[in-house]
Amino acid sequence: MTNAIPITIRWMLRQDMPDVLAIENQSFQFPWMEEDFLRCSRQMSCIGLVAEHDGQIVGFVIYELHKTRLRILNCAVAAGVRRQGVGTQMVTKLAGKLSVARRTRVTLEVCETNLIAQVFLRSLGFRAVRIRRDFYEETSEAAYVMQYRLAAPAVGTALTESQPSSQQS
Repeated sequence: MTNAIPITIRWMLRQDMPDVLAIENQSFQFPWMEEDFLRCSRQMSCIGLVAEHDGQIVGFVIYELHKTRLRILNCAVAAGVRRQGVGTQMVTKLAGKLSVARRTRVTLEVCETNLIAQVFLRSLGFRAVRIRRDFYEETSEAAYVMQYRLAAPAVGTALTESQPSSQQS
């Protein structure tokens, strides 16, 4: 991420809504409305973050907390700063919230025709794990459920070396 611009990631506030809506509208054919964001913000399990660069909001992510995973509901980066590391930094921030003791995965649905998002997520270690047919009301398109799974902690070599080998040389 050599061309990454420096950002600050913070909680989304009510006064951020005009900037968030502007990014949403420039990013999606069927954007969320303000009421969709407000409905999420009223749920205890739903969290919104924004990315700022030079005092301007340049991206956001909305996610839900589940028992064993984080589920991204919506995420976008302002057109003028795409491919400058903002999305990578936001998703990395979410992945940093994972732990082997609690939430071990980040999931989200990606439209089957959104190849840019699919390639981006694969570059961050996400894999398509399922297809949801007719997922989107507006288009009846399918969605790929993409998942990032926290790597299991490495097993100490002392234990594996002390086990008898089933193969003889």
